Amino acid sequence: MVSYSLRTPVEHGGKTFKELSFRKPKTGDLMVLDNFKGEMSKTIALLATISDTPLPAFKEIEMDDLNSIIEATAGLLGNGQATTGA
Repeated sequence: MVSYSLRTPVEHGGKTFKELSFRKPKTGDLMVLDNFKGEMSKTIALLATISDTPLPAFKEIEMDDLNSIIEATAGLLGNGQATTGA
């Protein structure tokens, strides 16, 4: 599990997201990615899924936070890389 405190919290549905906790992906999490095109879209969808963050809220995360999240979760996503595979 990896926890990350957002530098800039985001709000969605009346809830403020300040800290996200990411778990290791499961096979079912990867199946969700079939609904998305492009590696970045798949990566963002996977990160939202494994942190139980609604995708619309995750889309509001600023780039500096996203880059840090990708770095911090690289080990969870396999091979030390924050990719979803081809």
